[in-house]
Amino acid sequence: MPVEPTVPPATSAAQASTGSPADLTPGVSPTTAAPGRRKLDRSIVEGPIGAAVWKIAWPTVLQNAIGGLQGILDHAMVGHYVGFTGNAAIGVSWQIFLVVIVFISSLFTGMGVLVARFAGANDHDKVNRTVYQAFLTAFGLSVFILAPVGYFSAPWLLEMINATPAVRAEALPFLRTMFLFSIGMLMFFMLGGALRAAGDARTGLYIGAGMTVLNVALNVILIRGAGPIPAFGTQGAAMGTVIASTTVSSIALWLVLKGKLVVHFPRDMSWKPDWVIIRQLFKFGLPTGIQGVAMNVAGVLLLRFMGSLPHSAETQAAYAVGYAELFSLITWTSVGLMGAAATVAGQNLGAGYPDRSERAVHLAARAGLCVAVLVGALFLLIPDKLLAVFGLTDPDVVRLGTQLLRFLSVSGLFVTVALTYTGGLQGTGDTRSPLFITLVSQVMVPLGILFTAQAFFTLQSTTVWSAILAGHFTRCVLSVARFQQGRWRTIAVDLK
Repeated sequence: MPVEPTVPPATSAAQASTGSPADLTPGVSPTTAAPGRRKLDRSIVEGPIGAAVWKIAWPTVLQNAIGGLQGILDHAMVGHYVGFTGNAAIGVSWQIFLVVIVFISSLFTGMGVLVARFAGANDHDKVNRTVYQAFLTAFGLSVFILAPVGYFSAPWLLEMINATPAVRAEALPFLRTMFLFSIGMLMFFMLGGALRAAGDARTGLYIGAGMTVLNVALNVILIRGAGPIPAFGTQGAAMGTVIASTTVSSIALWLVLKGKLVVHFPRDMSWKPDWVIIRQLFKFGLPTGIQGVAMNVAGVLLLRFMGSLPHSAETQAAYAVGYAELFSLITWTSVGLMGAAATVAGQNLGAGYPDRSERAVHLAARAGLCVAVLVGALFLLIPDKLLAVFGLTDPDVVRLGTQLLRFLSVSGLFVTVALTYTGGLQGTGDTRSPLFITLVSQVMVPLGILFTAQAFFTLQSTTVWSAILAGHFTRCVLSVARFQQGRWRTIAVDLK
């Protein structure tokens, strides 16, 4: 990866020579870590830009890959021990779960914007205060709202997507388990995002790897049973996930409280809600939450269209494995690069170097394209072998899965570029543009195609796959165009 010449750091927003960096609170000088505490990594804003992107990207990509392997193993074990109805159940359950949980986790996008900007300005105190307020808000929302509402609405949500009775029977206990004990996963996402935005992506990798290893070990026992422990089947996958995420998140939170990480909660910090910070979290995070809800609602409606096809369960199973799992071979890298682009762009904007922010996003996009080309070639050359890993041997499922992978081999090129430029926009504080882009590309375009096809023609699986591809292409074009306009350079962040 090419690197740029070292740029001397800006010690204040007023020293920036180009763009409009963060408008930090007047009269408050940046602070550094207390003696004995880990300091913020200044190489992201002072060193070569390519090296800065790589430093954040590789641990994030590897963490996504390790976490993605967990999902693949879940599907593989469920496919072998339960059958393709279990794969469909996990697929539809995750789609529904993400619709709800993504709204709460949008707070972490707002947190990432603030943390990256304050870390770029070398203000350690504001970094810590922001992360604590995100933790406090997410905890309250998940325990007092998400858990009870999700548990009681789960049957209705499964009926809404036209899941077959067999799929609903497998999905209901899985979905209810995920809703009731979502706090562990939310804390994992929050701490990983906070550390990455502060410049420490490696600790998030270690935490993620630990959670995955524990999850896989639990799933081997809980899905198929072992000794006196009965086989829980599909629900066992959910049980393993919530136990592992809660255990690892608790350990990570203990490290934060003990001051072992770059983000920590000092004892002299106020433990009360800070509504100024919370409003900023929602200001930058809420558009991302609405964006995530819109994307996942569109995904649920896609499942509803699949439910109306002749081989509905087979189509949903092919989609659950092909799109949610195999396509993640591309999105693991893309999401990791998106996080790297957001962190590096946000920190450099906070330090007063918007040109470095722009170069970081371009570098991330080029790296993602290389991976998308390689994985897309596998989708075209050995689709049947990839599907067989998940126990999908039913002829109709294999035919539909192979068909889908052909479309995804092209979609991956557009998705990886769209995600990295989305990271650049969100990391610098422009969280509204990705929302509008999503509404057009992930909702209006694919669903418009499907509603039209259903009204005037006979809906087929290829129509659904074509609609997905059209949405990804649109998102790519709009994301790049919006970032190139450069309006993100003038976005201010403050805690007034």
